[in-house]
This record gives sequence, structure tokens and C-alpha cells, in this order.
Amino acid sequence: MENYKLVFKRSVAKDLRKVPNKDVKKILSTIESLLDDPRAEACIKLSGQERYRIRQGVYRIVYEIQDKELIILVVKVAHRSVVSKK
Repeated sequence: MENYKLVFKRSVAKDLRKVPNKDVKKILSTIESLLDDPRAEACIKLSGQERYRIRQGVYRIVYEIQDKELIILVVKVAHRSVVSKK
């Protein structure tokens, strides 16, 4: 299996500032686990978009997989009440 590279949108740093430190560690661990399997069983494809979301507690991580460039682009990290469920 090829090695994917993680890339974060600038806005993700701002998103993570709103999250308690104890949860940030768990979120970053979940994001790193995407390197092993970007389409893990726990991920859900968002309808009408080429994006996926995965849960970490009450938070959602929204990301895109760019297979040609082997990049996982983390787009948003937010509380589940804010992130789209579609």
C-alpha cells in the first residue's frame, strides 16, 4: 500500500483552538490513523461531495482523499452539532 501524506487546511488550526486540549490529542491520533486506511469502516462518505467524515467522540473530522497525489486533506474539525451529517 502506498504512503499517504496528511495536509491540513489553514482553518483546521483555528477549529482545533476551540477544542479542549484532552480532545485535541485524541482527534490528532484519529487523523494519523487515516494514513493507514483512509477509507476505514468508521468513515462515512458525504453525499454530493468527494469528502468523508469520521467520528472522534463528539467531534467530526471532515477530509478529502486525493488518490492520484496520495494526499489526505483535512478540511474541518468541529463538534458534531456543527458538521453536516449528509
